[in-house]
Amino acid sequence: MGVNPDIPAESERPSHRRRSTRNRPARFALVRPTLARFVLALAPLVLTSCQSSVLDPQGIVGIAEKTILIDSLAIMLAIVIPTIAATFAFAWWFRASNTRATYLPEFVYSGRIELIVWGIPLLVIMLLGGVAWIGSHELDPAEPLASNTPSNTPPLEVQGVSLDWKWLFIYPTQRIASVNQLVVPAGVPIHFSLTSASVMSAFFIPQLGSMIYTMNGMRTQLNLRADSTGTFLGLASHFSGDGFSDMHFDVRAVPPDQFAAWIDATRNTGPTLDAGSYAALARQSTNMPPSTFRAADPDLFQQIVTQKLPPGPGPQTGRPNPSVSPRTEP
Repeated sequence: MGVNPDIPAESERPSHRRRSTRNRPARFALVRPTLARFVLALAPLVLTSCQSSVLDPQGIVGIAEKTILIDSLAIMLAIVIPTIAATFAFAWWFRASNTRATYLPEFVYSGRIELIVWGIPLLVIMLLGGVAWIGSHELDPAEPLASNTPSNTPPLEVQGVSLDWKWLFIYPTQRIASVNQLVVPAGVPIHFSLTSASVMSAFFIPQLGSMIYTMNGMRTQLNLRADSTGTFLGLASHFSGDGFSDMHFDVRAVPPDQFAAWIDATRNTGPTLDAGSYAALARQSTNMPPSTFRAADPDLFQQIVTQKLPPGPGPQTGRPNPSVSPRTEP
């Protein structure tokens, strides 16, 4: 038989099998660094998940919100888990080697399948919507919380103001104020009146619950209660400019007698808070250490809400380095 010159000899043909076997270690050498980089990229997410503030509530509102979150997750898993299991079951049953599987190339419609595919998700959505609807109305931020103290202690009034980039808390009844720190008595309901002296922000104490926005010229209300003593994280959860990342504060829940002692100590130390000292405080600054004021003007919050005191400038563009130190407005 003759040899076709257009067909290469057996020894000249490329051996894909031998080549892939020979290059396998090289491919594994490339996969390992990629896998290592992927694991390192996921490490911060894993570490961040350890911050279980929302899942470690320390107040009645936070506990109720955790219950809603877990109930909603369980309801959604009622669809997710069977769907994943059915996916693997169908892939296994209708594999190419299973001769018992029925092949129906002309199949178009089944009323029973449509009922299952649409009926179950519809019921789940109705149940999930009902849980969210009822829970959100029961946790109305403006609804007062019942006191669990024997003497039925009335709520503590606290007025919060978001500034650039710090938090001001005024205790109108006690006539004191604090910056970047919030001291409250454990077990006593707290009624917050919140506003912004600059751009919109959001007040959030994850372990106590109920994030709520603060807006210039408006007053929002929030009712919380710390059922145990401790120090909790408070923060601004809405981006508001240069110093947003440092706009957080400590919430110290202390026994009522220690709270009374702190009130007495604050009344006798520090500067006073009036329109003049507030104007200096409202200047843009970052990383401001916690401080207190005595003899706070009880009408100051209302003047901020009604804009009798001018609002701050808010974030601006074109500044060389605004986060180094406070800036005096012209």
